[in-house]
Amino acid sequence: MSFFSIKKYNWLKIGLGIILSLITLLVLFYSSIYFGLWGKLPSKKDLSDLKQQQATQILDINNDLLGKVYRLDRQNITYKQFPKHLIDALIATEDARFYEHDGIDSRSLFRVFFKTILQADKSSGGGSTITLQLAKNLYGRKDYGYLSIVVNKLRESIVASRIEAIYSKKEILTLYLNTVPFSDNTYGIESAAQKFFNKTTQNLNLAEAATLIGSLKANHSYNPRLFPERSQLRRDVVITQMLKYNYITEKEAEEAMQNSILLDYQYYNPNQGIAPYFRAQVIKEANKIIAENKLVKANGKGYEIYTDGLKIHTTLDINLQQHAEAAVKKHLTKLQKAFEEAYGNLAPWKKDSTLIYKTLKTTAYYKRLKQQKLSEKQIQDSLKLKRKIKVFNWEGNQTKNLSVLDSITHYLKFLNTGMLSVEPQTGGIRAYVGGINYNFFKYDHITQSKRQVGSTFKPIVYTTAIENGMPACTYYSNKAITYTDVDNWKPKNASKNNPSNLNYSLETALSNSINTIAVKVMHDTGIEKTIDMAKAMGITSSIEPVPAIALGVSSFSVLELATAYTTFVNQSIPSQAYFITKIEDKNGKLLYQHTPKTSIQKAYSDHTRQIILEMMKETVNSGTARRLRSTFNLPNAIAGKTGTTQDNKDGWFVGITPNLVNIIWVGNDQQIGFKTTRQGQGANSALPIFGYFMQALNNHPDFNFITKANFENSTPKVLEELSCPPTKEDGFLKRIFGKKEDEEQSFKKEEKKKKGFFDFLKKKK
Repeated sequence: MSFFSIKKYNWLKIGLGIILSLITLLVLFYSSIYFGLWGKLPSKKDLSDLKQQQATQILDINNDLLGKVYRLDRQNITYKQFPKHLIDALIATEDARFYEHDGIDSRSLFRVFFKTILQADKSSGGGSTITLQLAKNLYGRKDYGYLSIVVNKLRESIVASRIEAIYSKKEILTLYLNTVPFSDNTYGIESAAQKFFNKTTQNLNLAEAATLIGSLKANHSYNPRLFPERSQLRRDVVITQMLKYNYITEKEAEEAMQNSILLDYQYYNPNQGIAPYFRAQVIKEANKIIAENKLVKANGKGYEIYTDGLKIHTTLDINLQQHAEAAVKKHLTKLQKAFEEAYGNLAPWKKDSTLIYKTLKTTAYYKRLKQQKLSEKQIQDSLKLKRKIKVFNWEGNQTKNLSVLDSITHYLKFLNTGMLSVEPQTGGIRAYVGGINYNFFKYDHITQSKRQVGSTFKPIVYTTAIENGMPACTYYSNKAITYTDVDNWKPKNASKNNPSNLNYSLETALSNSINTIAVKVMHDTGIEKTIDMAKAMGITSSIEPVPAIALGVSSFSVLELATAYTTFVNQSIPSQAYFITKIEDKNGKLLYQHTPKTSIQKAYSDHTRQIILEMMKETVNSGTARRLRSTFNLPNAIAGKTGTTQDNKDGWFVGITPNLVNIIWVGNDQQIGFKTTRQGQGANSALPIFGYFMQALNNHPDFNFITKANFENSTPKVLEELSCPPTKEDGFLKRIFGKKEDEEQSFKKEEKKKKGFFDFLKKKK
């Protein structure tokens, strides 16, 4: 053998050795990944039991989506719920040979490997199949330094092979579309469809499906909300790919591309969207239900609302809720303006330094400065530093250059509200507005707040009196009386239009909300009996046994006041309000079903209920709530009661229809009262919200079960008892000699025996 032949042989041997070494190195490298030296890989068993975080859905009474709770915005659906054009768009764009390969595109994989190793080209990615992308979506990627791309790609190829061995192509597509990340931190096609187009996946049209599939290439760059033009170009690329692979016709492609992207974007954020106060309370209630009922998964761990994809079915009606929120906005936009104009430059949120600094000291910013041991002067200087702040306004949120001090004075002025609509027969909450804007005012005025209830307490006083035997046609003078044993307390009427020589029937006194008579009625009935009645009607707050409770000085929540008023249209039985009807797991398995707390214990008789309901009907027809007829032109069957507290700090309205009890409160969180009673009385501050709400419902036949419902017919006996003149004038002798007798009375029990008193009144009648 010649020298050159030997040399050639040696080079060949060396070359083969290098190749074998490389192959051995590759095999060892691959084996090190396969056997978990770079991190444990999921086994086939792990893959066959995939557990993914899913968003919990909060649904209304009609199964419409109110909102979602999540760490990752994902909710799974089945393959049958994917429209064909969605699947076609995905395959045409992401993996044209999807049905032909076993999950791995070998050519692309080796291209990535050699370019990365030999050419140090970190941008050599690409060629991933849908199955490889699924592996990446399920398990993410780790940092392995220089070898990151190669190691991650090989790990994904191993996982992809195992996935293909376990799942069918349809199952892989289902897993992929349920896990793939879309724009705006959204995971899975169902969440994306609902967020961007406000519809379910199966209702996406071709253009919408192509838009979402197009965003997968780069979910930020092709975000249709942020970059609509760029997203539209990408959408058209997807449609062109579908045409290329004969999934659609040229006509279908042209029709899909001719229009701009039209979004119906939904903010599934706890601070935004429909019914945010209600949703926040539902989360609390759901956690309570899970804990109290010890709801656990198969692994023995309790359900987690933010990750386990539960379906929480609630009592809310999203359509009623929208009208309630619209009514609040319509009225309070105007009322806020009038409130500010009435005070002008003398407004306490501008001039009352005590109020301003008292509020400042409650802020987290002030407390943080205090902890830094700054002097009061240093703190005040810091509070005056200006910065750009986004603030709430009814006309639209604005970004202003404000200091913390400016921000406090801005928010001190706002009126807030609580509006609750409850189905009296069941206690189901149908509408719930806990405040004017959850993003800026998170304090819930339905469950968290307790305010003085004013004259909305008077029906409880009159109910007690009727139940304890007082005839419906009992008459009282509206003269103010001094109660000698209560620090010479002398309650007065808000209106001066009631002549002192007239005596008013109970119906007229209640419908016109006459303070002096309400106190007299409770005086003759008894404070303790009145408190007992309130408790029987569902009031749980403490009630101090003082005469002033007849005028509503006690503080209740909107929720418990609603409970009390349900008795008037629920056979005299208080109906306990509730939020959640049932909870299901992600597969639809029932975990919890609400059982209404039924009671056969009537708070009072049917006879009493019909009398008081007739009196509250008269409140709407001719009393303090007559604006519902004269201004809002409401023809519906409505009973109601207005309420106003001292210094006009709280305005209330209770609107009762046969199938809906509505409680509305309006006031300022710092208890800055309205400038005048005319402006702050419940008939002006709260009632219009109910008026606008009912007007909206009257315009939609879907709400006929509310708007066209009628109250039960009162018995002939009830109608006969109420068939008396609204007023009686004092006789001549009474006007001359009776004045002194009525000027002073006492609430002391021993000074007046009540036994037989009502029998006396009946005989007198």
